[in-house]
Amino acid sequence: MKKRVVVTGMGAITPIGNNTASFWDSVKQGKIGFGPISYFDTTDYKCKLAAEVKDFNAADFIDKKAARRMERFCQFAVAAAKEAMEDAGIDMSKEDPYRAGCAVGSGVGSLQVMEKEHTKLEEKGPSKVAPLLVPLMISNMAAGNVSIAFQLKGKSINVVTACATGTNSIGEAFRTIQYGDADIMVAGGTESSITPIGIAGFSALTALSTCEDPTRCSIPFDKDRSGFVMGEGAGIVVLEELEHARARGAKIYAEVVGYGCSSDAYHITSPAEDGEGAATAMKNAVKDAGAQLEDITYINAHGTATHHNDLFETRAIKLAFGEHAKNIKINSTKSMIGHLLGAAGAVEFVACVKELEEGYIHQTVGLTESEEEMDLNYCKESSKEDICYALSNSLGFGGHNTSILIKKYMES
Repeated sequence: MKKRVVVTGMGAITPIGNNTASFWDSVKQGKIGFGPISYFDTTDYKCKLAAEVKDFNAADFIDKKAARRMERFCQFAVAAAKEAMEDAGIDMSKEDPYRAGCAVGSGVGSLQVMEKEHTKLEEKGPSKVAPLLVPLMISNMAAGNVSIAFQLKGKSINVVTACATGTNSIGEAFRTIQYGDADIMVAGGTESSITPIGIAGFSALTALSTCEDPTRCSIPFDKDRSGFVMGEGAGIVVLEELEHARARGAKIYAEVVGYGCSSDAYHITSPAEDGEGAATAMKNAVKDAGAQLEDITYINAHGTATHHNDLFETRAIKLAFGEHAKNIKINSTKSMIGHLLGAAGAVEFVACVKELEEGYIHQTVGLTESEEEMDLNYCKESSKEDICYALSNSLGFGGHNTSILIKKYMES
């Protein structure tokens, strides 16, 4: 008998708020986090805007000595995990640390330290490369640092599936608890890739928007969409086995009930044009939950604001849900925070939980008009609506399709 899994804590570092409460307040206000890139001179770059995290001071969350041994993506992860653990009210001195694990992924790791140390290598030679280059750079160090910070001695994994990383990490944590390998999992994604090579690389793929108007640069499902805007941050949640959460009197935000994956096996960057892979992931998540397709009335879309993603994701939703697709409200949190790559799905998971909790579906900010084939309800306006399920999609380069289904928690 698979165990039930609930959400008992949440943490967020985002371009529109450095904790869950401020992030969610900004979402409800339709606040956008876009502005000129401040980390480096963009004179020679076609892309000028990003969604940077503002006013983040690692020392507010992490011991200064420990923070110096972490790159920014790890600092975001530990900061968001600290909020999530405190929100959950977990006292690790009362827990079996080998029953508490960690699934925190990063799609990229640290481009910052790679750039810095490569410059040293070129200018001063190999003897000047920092001894900590590798542990600062590699993407699994977000999970490693979170595990160390909170003494999580159970399963510790780093799922890397590009832009599906955060959702896969939460999904794998869900499975871990379902099958009895842990009572508690700290899970999510983190990313900080607004760097010269990061922006140049995605620009070379023509994936990034070159629009210099913050109000029109990230407009998912709009006919004038021109690419995604790079964001950064972290979303971390505490997942817990239901009876374990009940026994300690935890506040339960929502229940995770379904997880579905597939691979397009089609192209390294483009989604499959017919949407079959993403449709399969959605159907798998709904089936895993024992729900019916008609039960789903809200989807938090991957919604990157690239031409291909939004069109093909629309096709996928139609393929999965048939005529019922017209009854589903679909929005994109990326319209406010941009694309957080490996952290995107995790922050969007937090948004979904808050939407379930408050019966509030946020708008897709900046959306004015979609082209003919894109005729679904993409939430030009926010709405108050009592929803039972939230389905969150994440689609990654390499053909990774991941959907996770969250349900309003009900005692039973």
